[in-house]
Amino acid sequence: MNEYWDKSYREEGKIWGEKPSRTAEYALALFQKEGINKLLVPGSGYGRNTRLFAASGIKVVGVELSGAACKIAREFDPATRIFNDNVLDMSYLAGNYDAIYCFNMLHAFRQYDRDLFISQCTSRIKKQGLMFFTVFSEKEKSYGKGKQVEKNTFESKPGRYAHFFDEDDLKAYFQKMEILETGLMEDPEDHGEGPHTHLLRYIYVRKTK
Repeated sequence: MNEYWDKSYREEGKIWGEKPSRTAEYALALFQKEGINKLLVPGSGYGRNTRLFAASGIKVVGVELSGAACKIAREFDPATRIFNDNVLDMSYLAGNYDAIYCFNMLHAFRQYDRDLFISQCTSRIKKQGLMFFTVFSEKEKSYGKGKQVEKNTFESKPGRYAHFFDEDDLKAYFQKMEILETGLMEDPEDHGEGPHTHLLRYIYVRKTK
């Protein structure tokens, strides 16, 4: 997966433009109500979402596997501290975070790694900490494209996986936490094939143990 994304960032740069996702704006409003100060963003890419959080005064730490994306992020969003490392083992991060924002990362893994990723994220936040995740929904136009490697998981390009979540599927990954909110959100993008809109699922949870 890293080879695919590293090549994409080297060749296309800021693939999704400079504006943050609508989901990041929505999550920021939720986090501000809770007064969070320290935010972790696994799969931080080149910084289009981290920059929004950092500009609001939140201390932001990003983790991104692609070295090419990290290089762009350090110029585009210098206020965020970026770790060029693997999100499946974040033991190198010191301390606990108030919250996590994760944009379209969970669906990029296969089953075993999805479980591992959730475990890693949960262990990085303090008790009563918050997490906001976005994923592809089963209503996406790209659902079913490519080779099916697991139930509702497809390999559309070599090394690029996408799992499509319905609401029950997404909730199951966070069943040990307090689920505060779930929903669907349209998220417009303009890249590759031109302007299009994703229909993303999001989940907002609190760690209670």
